Amino acid sequence: MLAIPLPFVAALLLLMTGIVLRYRYPHTSQKPFWLIILCALMVTVVGLRWTVDIALFRFLQPTLCASVPVAAWLCFAGAHRSQSSTHLHWLGPIAGLVGSLFHEYVWVGTVDVWLILLYLGYGSLLLKSSLRVPEQVRLTDVSKVLVAERVAGVMLLFSAMVDGVLSYDILLLNAQHTNLILSISYLVLIPAVVSAVMVISISTPAEDITKQALTLRSSSQLSPKEANTPETLTVILDDDQVEETAQVIAEFDVLMKDHQVFKDPDLSLNRLARKLGIPARKISSAVNQTHHQNISKVINAYRIEHAKTLLKQTDKTITEIFLSSGFQTKSNFNREFSRITGQTPSEFRSSPQELG
Repeated sequence: MLAIPLPFVAALLLLMTGIVLRYRYPHTSQKPFWLIILCALMVTVVGLRWTVDIALFRFLQPTLCASVPVAAWLCFAGAHRSQSSTHLHWLGPIAGLVGSLFHEYVWVGTVDVWLILLYLGYGSLLLKSSLRVPEQVRLTDVSKVLVAERVAGVMLLFSAMVDGVLSYDILLLNAQHTNLILSISYLVLIPAVVSAVMVISISTPAEDITKQALTLRSSSQLSPKEANTPETLTVILDDDQVEETAQVIAEFDVLMKDHQVFKDPDLSLNRLARKLGIPARKISSAVNQTHHQNISKVINAYRIEHAKTLLKQTDKTITEIFLSSGFQTKSNFNREFSRITGQTPSEFRSSPQELG
């Protein structure tokens, strides 16, 4: 019976993963670490629930299951903004707890339906938020963070489907296929969600985490230009907005060309916003409107132009060049260089073409 030992093996692997992540990324792994521990605890309780049918485990299981989508959402929400309100989000797990307490007085499938709705809701929220550039992560890692967020969203939707099939099996088929369904869930859902949130820890500069509290504490003392957060900004679609967009782009270009901040490998949208004194979403919107690309690709274009100059005018190695241009890995540098120029760095250096 595959489902009986598998939860405990999975829980042990999750615990080890959480410890390693916390050790390697102590400043950026707090939320992902607790999500991993939550998943390990949930998997353990589910395993015990179907191994030794004790009332305590039947009571804990819905509450822990309801907490997973909330925790996953908060991991990614923190990458999109400096602070997210967490209190309202925990109403879902609390409702699951109340449903477990009074399960004798409600329809037998009430808690199951609530769990399905939670997973559907938070899966949809993750997919929706993945359409925006996360402010807290390195701009070089934006693409993989968005992919990870979409994977987490799809997995939560997949879990809602699994919960629906599981409820149908328990209520109408006398739990004939429960072990197989749980096995599929353990093998696909949990590893995918945990892997996705781990990307956040790897892609978030530690310095940005430590500055979040300072930014929030001092927000009331900022100038009107700096204090305009996306939440308090009133969007006015007129000629003034066009002029404002042009001004943002002009300041952005000066920062790139004169100060070459693109050389910072840990550059994030939030860090760029602090340097310009302009809200992050306003910068992202202005860049999208002007260049018709997300800000990550625009920053990489500056980096590639700088790398092209070094390739033509210096004898530095390609490794030295990609590191001094703001890239962290050679694979990312090669991929972006080929995307923009249609050549590899080596081909570009040896070609007779003039530097444009």
